[in-house]
Order: sequence, then C-alpha cells, then structure tokens
Amino acid sequence: MSLICDSIGFTYPDAALPLFSNVSFRLPAPGFHAFFGPSGVGKTSLARIITGGIGRFSGTVTSAGLRTLLYSYNTERLPGWSSVGRHLERVIPPSQHRRLAELVEIFGLADCIGSRFNRLSMGQRNRVNLIRYLLQDCDLLIMDESLANVDELTREKIILAVKALFPERYFIYISHNVTEVARFCDAILVFRSADKAPQTVMVQGGNLRDGESLSRSALDATLLEIMNAA
Repeated sequence: MSLICDSIGFTYPDAALPLFSNVSFRLPAPGFHAFFGPSGVGKTSLARIITGGIGRFSGTVTSAGLRTLLYSYNTERLPGWSSVGRHLERVIPPSQHRRLAELVEIFGLADCIGSRFNRLSMGQRNRVNLIRYLLQDCDLLIMDESLANVDELTREKIILAVKALFPERYFIYISHNVTEVARFCDAILVFRSADKAPQTVMVQGGNLRDGESLSRSALDATLLEIMNAA
C-alpha cells in the first residue's frame, strides 16, 4: 500500500494565482503522518483532493492498495434528535461495537454518551465525530483539526491510542500544534507560503508511541527542522 501525490496543483475558481503547485510526496507505509503549516496554504484543499472532495486539480494522486479514503473535519455535526450513543450504534458496524465502548472510555466520553449531540461541548463533539470515523472500514483517514478544543493530556492519550489500535491504517493529521506534530507524527509534510519554492517539504517526526519516550534534544531537533522548512 502507498499514497503518492505527483505534481499536484490547485487554483480556486476565478483566482489569479494557484493556491499551490507542484506538490509531490509519497507515504509508502501506514502510520500517523501529518500536514503542517499556517492557515490558508492549502492543507485542507490537498486533503480533499486526496479523498476525492475536489476534482479539478493538476497532477496525479495514486492510492495503491488503499480502497477507502475518508476525510473528517472538526465542524461536522451529528443529528440532534437521538442520543450520541444511539446514533453511534446505528452508523458503526455491529462488529465494531465492542471497540466503540473501548474508545468511549479512552476518549473520556462515558458521562455524555446518553446526551444529545447539541448538548455537548465543542471538544466532546469533535471526539464523538472522530470515533464515528475511526470505526468505519477505511484504509486512510484524514483528521483535519479533529481534536480541536480538546485539552492537551486528552489529545495525547487519544493519539497514542489511535496509533496502537489501528497500526495498519494510514492517518494524516492536520494540526497547528507544532510540538504535537513533532512528537507523535511520522512523515510531516510542511507547507510553505506560495512565494517559496518548493511549496512543501517533508520532515521526519518523532513518531512517539505509547510507552516510549522522546528526548528533549531529539524533540528540539525535529522542531527546528520543521520551523526551518516552514
């Protein structure tokens, strides 16, 4: 399995200049990868190109062996007419209901699973939505700010659990938290402003897993590489 983007370019309709051009990278193995960069440089647009949400672009996307590619973003909403738990049980395959209960505990949602979605905080809503996607049958999941409004310790617990529970899946994590990306992600595609060439640079992250540690010097080196790339 692999994900290959070759010379991808995209221009908004009626825009004078492309949002990005000649973006090329390869993810040859599953893992927790990342897109990182400031707002407005094209991270979400590239994510939607990869998952089929944008059809008009230049270049090619090759997803060899990846049958189902999903995109999750942090403003998606669930119906408000039933409890969160009932909705999740309806949209998640029965074979995954045991894992659903496990993720509800890990994600810190046990106390609100009987509530309606519109009664939850923003952080709770984002965690519920992420569970919905994690338990679908997919080979790649793009998490676009999926853990926004979630406290740091809970985000860390969730990321480590996701990496441990789904080792054969591709993830692309979009976040503005440079320390988090540097610690937990493997391949990091760093986006630069449109006036810089190349517009993206690949950096190797710390890829921290549960039970492991990352030295301060190693983290600082990764952070410096990311910032220099940006």
